[in-house]
Amino acid sequence: MDSNAQGGKAYGFLKSQQEEKLDSINEAFLSDPKYAEEEDLSSKLDMFKKKYVEFDLNDKGEIDLMGLKQMLEKLGLAKTHLELKKMMAEVAGGPSKDTMSYSDFLNMMLGKRNGILKLILMFEGMGKEQEHKDVAPPRRKTFSDLP
Repeated sequence: MDSNAQGGKAYGFLKSQQEEKLDSINEAFLSDPKYAEEEDLSSKLDMFKKKYVEFDLNDKGEIDLMGLKQMLEKLGLAKTHLELKKMMAEVAGGPSKDTMSYSDFLNMMLGKRNGILKLILMFEGMGKEQEHKDVAPPRRKTFSDLP
């Protein structure tokens, strides 16, 4: 029974360690003159960090193909293995890479190039902002809305 609690504690420690690492990367981006003009950089970085941690399935601080697949499926965009590899290569900067680091992810989200994944995530983010602005009552759920 005790070993189970230990596993949870170790996982929590791993997560907090990982979060510190991501925070330090965020700090570096905040002090990077290249992004000095970026509006709301701090809040964008917080948002990107939350997104990133959510899909870092191997807890190594990187998103692998499975994490990318889940991220897109959650957005309702199932992709083929080939499409995933292409997106990963686009973000990680080479066809041989099967994971993207947090720095790769931030460079993609804040960079000037509009990669496929960036466009998808930006679109999804904008959709979220729009949802909050609607004051109309929520539409009735239909049978097709069921998970």
